[in-house]
Amino acid sequence: MTSLYWRTFGEGKLDLVLLHGWGLNAEVWRCITDRLAPYFRLHLVDLPGYGRSQGFGVLSLREMAEVVLEKAPQQAVWLGWSMGGLVASKIALIAPERVQALISVASSPCFCARDAEQWPGIRADVLRGFEEQLSGNFEQTVAQFMALQTLGAPDAGNDAKKLNQVVLSCPMPEVSVLHGGLRLLAENDLRQALVNLPVPLLRIYGSLDGLVPRRIIPQLDALWPQSCSVMINRAAHAPFISHPDEFCHQIMNFIRQHSSGDPV
Repeated sequence: MTSLYWRTFGEGKLDLVLLHGWGLNAEVWRCITDRLAPYFRLHLVDLPGYGRSQGFGVLSLREMAEVVLEKAPQQAVWLGWSMGGLVASKIALIAPERVQALISVASSPCFCARDAEQWPGIRADVLRGFEEQLSGNFEQTVAQFMALQTLGAPDAGNDAKKLNQVVLSCPMPEVSVLHGGLRLLAENDLRQALVNLPVPLLRIYGSLDGLVPRRIIPQLDALWPQSCSVMINRAAHAPFISHPDEFCHQIMNFIRQHSSGDPV
């Protein structure tokens, strides 16, 4: 039996759905929910196969997006971090009428480097290395990936500890799901699909992110001129953990500008 973990709370009238990244679960947002709950109705989701959403097996990006959409409010602002940004972007492509605005955080429409196109990203051999290590000691591999996400941040050690606590707070994903998530990162490329995205888009980056290099920012600014980009200085791959106040400030400003009735 499969069941998608979905928790809703908050005092606001505007729905905000938050989607986590690879290997993690919805508890990763605990560092900012107190700041956002007075202004939004928050929806915290464990993506299919992750955390408390067990039993789904390996899904494609579209399948994952469709499973999440089934339980989502009819209209919402969607915020996706890292792999969750890919899922949220796919939702905006297949059901734009249900997306009031899209916010991607430390995410890329194409995570894998494309040397022939001078597109920066994670090298294919690095992703293959993580896949191979998962078959050995997958808990250690996930911990290494969490450390990589915080590398360079002002308090990297403490940030990595927080991410590891999130991993351990819920059931671990099956190894096959983790493998599938890495393939999802390696194989999907939404750069052209999002050119004509009909909803407002904010892209938030960390200046020290080693997984989503800052060099993609001007490329996407040119490819998606209708979108907005923000870079948080001295943040790595998890800016909401290292810089929660600045992160929430950027979200609030963007939603104020793109929501009728100024709900926040």
